Amino acid sequence: MSRLVKTMITSLVILLIGAIAALVVVLNVTGQSEESEAQTIDDIVEYSYESPEITTDLEDGTFVRIQFQIVTDGKKAKEEISKRDFQLKNILIKELATKTEEDFKSGLAELEQVVLTKLNELMTEGQITEVYTINKILQ
Repeated sequence: MSRLVKTMITSLVILLIGAIAALVVVLNVTGQSEESEAQTIDDIVEYSYESPEITTDLEDGTFVRIQFQIVTDGKKAKEEISKRDFQLKNILIKELATKTEEDFKSGLAELEQVVLTKLNELMTEGQITEVYTINKILQ
């Protein structure tokens, strides 16, 4: 083979190795940034919405007063959920009307998940990431 062909093949191999190395670096860097996008406590506090206290009756005739902290994924989502306050109250009243006192004693995780799912169905700007019960009184 001539010297020109050997030089071209060597150059192509070096360029190919460089391109593969660059691709690996780019993929690893973007993968790490996606993993580090978990919300910090400061973000959680900043993008949280505290629902008003709601007092309503349960299926078995008892009353409950309950309040939630709703964590969103950004500023626009927080603004939207505060505007959708009436829809949140509606969802809570409908869900609480099917619960009994025993449902509250066994835990609220199911209610929190239902509220999260139904609110995310309504959201157009961002989404709800967590729903926390911050106040609960059975009467």
